[in-house]
Amino acid sequence: MNRRLTSFALSAALLCGIFTSAWAEMPRTAAPDGAAVYFIEPRDGATLEQTFTVKFGLKGMGVAPAGVAVQNTGHHHLLVDVSTLPAMNAPLPMSDQVRHFGAGQTEAELSLAPGTHTLQLLLGDQNHVPHEPPVLSERITVTVK
Repeated sequence: MNRRLTSFALSAALLCGIFTSAWAEMPRTAAPDGAAVYFIEPRDGATLEQTFTVKFGLKGMGVAPAGVAVQNTGHHHLLVDVSTLPAMNAPLPMSDQVRHFGAGQTEAELSLAPGTHTLQLLLGDQNHVPHEPPVLSERITVTVK
């Protein structure tokens, strides 16, 4: 029984290592020339209620849900109060600062604490990895009442 459990644990560890290595070495998806992501709303400098709508704009590419591999598509990620961009060669982490819209959403309701906040959009491919070159919006600043 111990030998079987040890063998299973060793096999699982090896498989995890193989999948982790394969994931880390995935090639980045090319972005077409001229692709751009931008905010339709809110506008830079806007003063907003605590809950507001964010509308994502995309030029030169299409939107597809995470997990769907279609050329020249991706899905939105919203960076909230991010001072240092995440790694561009790995799947984007999921957190309050890096919000994923993997179902292909092009707008969302966002609630933020009162104060000044920065927002930035970053397109990810079917695996949540930023394109090459990254399709990244300008960073905007909003004030929440």
